[in-house]
Amino acid sequence: MELRRGVVSVVTGAGSGIGRALAVELAGRGSHLALCDVDVEGLAETVGRCEGRGVKVTSTTLDVADRAAVFAWAEDVLAEHGAVDLVVNNAGVALSATVEEMSFDDARWLVDINFWGVVHGTQAFLPHMVAAGRGHVVNISSVFGLIGIPSQSAYCAAKFAVRGFTDSLRVELEAGGSGVSCTTVHPGGIRTNIARNARTSGAAEAIAGPRDEMVRNFDRAARTSPERAAHRIVQAVERDRRRILIGADARVFEVLARLPAGVGQRLMVRGLGRWRPGR
Repeated sequence: MELRRGVVSVVTGAGSGIGRALAVELAGRGSHLALCDVDVEGLAETVGRCEGRGVKVTSTTLDVADRAAVFAWAEDVLAEHGAVDLVVNNAGVALSATVEEMSFDDARWLVDINFWGVVHGTQAFLPHMVAAGRGHVVNISSVFGLIGIPSQSAYCAAKFAVRGFTDSLRVELEAGGSGVSCTTVHPGGIRTNIARNARTSGAAEAIAGPRDEMVRNFDRAARTSPERAAHRIVQAVERDRRRILIGADARVFEVLARLPAGVGQRLMVRGLGRWRPGR
């Protein structure tokens, strides 16, 4: 799909990180924008960075976990822009907790946003693209959608689900000759605020040190900028890629995912050193 001047792009989670970088990148290419986020101030800042480029920018404060609100937003976007060519389901949150410690409410909160938010965004806009015979859906998974990571069970489950959902969608769209396509994105460590904004288990919240250490470790490991990630995603859309990895660390995770389960998981246990569930 050619992201030429005048196309209409929808981006969720546009208030920061990859979502903001994508909005700015697309605006620079002449794409009109429909943006949403729960972060009112962050969303306003993104809008400010995109305006003045000769494109129409609309924004809505929206929780993608709210299915009815997402569908209502889709109708508003069609009314305001007249079409939708690209939908990027990017909104996401993080949770750090072992399976034993993790509360059901926290797990449901994450899955409602990271998985159901993707489903809602896809289903709300897809019929309009199919009717037009063109368009592209981008769903953001993660390298944690390739292998299971301790203390990230809910996050991994949601990101694995995004991968399966989008792979299935791609086959359906091709088999149906819809003219619409889709891409799954597996970013590695991207320099965003997701770790700082993460929920943690009760035990982790009671000990500020480990949480601070988690954020520091994430910052050290996150080598890829949101701008670089956004550029790679735009390239993937234009080249109609089925799935992309972003960052050298993502390629390492893919190699681990291809190993026999016993080998990959034992390597991970060794790498974790003294980490123990419930520590």
